[in-house]
Amino acid sequence: MRLNRFLAAAGVASRRGADELIAGGRVTVNGKPCRDFHFQPAPTDYVKVDGRLVHQRTPVYILLNKPAGFVCTRRDPNTTDTIYDLLPPKLSSLAYVGRLDAQSEGLLVLTNDGDFAQRLTHPRFKVEKEYEVALDRAATADLAQRLLRGVLLDGKRARAKHVQQISPKRFRIVLEQGINRQIRRMLECFGFHAKKLARIRLGNLRLHDLPRGKWRPLSVQEVGVLSSKTASPARTERSRRRGSFKVARRDSSAFARNDDESR
Repeated sequence: MRLNRFLAAAGVASRRGADELIAGGRVTVNGKPCRDFHFQPAPTDYVKVDGRLVHQRTPVYILLNKPAGFVCTRRDPNTTDTIYDLLPPKLSSLAYVGRLDAQSEGLLVLTNDGDFAQRLTHPRFKVEKEYEVALDRAATADLAQRLLRGVLLDGKRARAKHVQQISPKRFRIVLEQGINRQIRRMLECFGFHAKKLARIRLGNLRLHDLPRGKWRPLSVQEVGVLSSKTASPARTERSRRRGSFKVARRDSSAFARNDDESR
């Protein structure tokens, strides 16, 4: 992680503000001024701003099973139900990764690791997102192929990577792109409406038996797999040298089984 990202992740300043601190000579590493924007602090380095030691925040990664009707925002004057109402206050500062609209439900990752979040959502890394979709009417015979061929949305070719029809009105659709409301808008182009839409997978992450409205911490293994799949060789080598990280803890690890069908 470059020095400006390190400072931003620690809450010292925005990334642009961190650049100004570095350029102004206000940042020291192990007692020496550092104006190298490409410098990457090691865990053993002492980074200070204006003489005050900077403590890097412990990365936190959680998975939430978002119910329909909850908005991905901290405050919305048009609704009282946001995803942060489902979390304890200590997790209210986490940022969500990949918005789900209010009507959609399912798997949502939240974290304070901005670099991790960016790599999950950047098209370069092609992290798969799988959804279950229920249509308003039976699909036509060519709908799956049309979804694979794609349509133009916002000047870009929007297409599905994989499409599996599991009943006349139900599909599983895998995306690699991150276009806003992509599945709903593609279906509307073909004359269909998504009555229900749920994200069931992000990369290697799945909901399994996590009930709607509940959250759990990601395991070290889950974060490690995602990080390794979205890391450059140089980043992977640095991660091995830096050691481990911590994940959020729940008060209880027991989850009631969700008997409703996955959506």
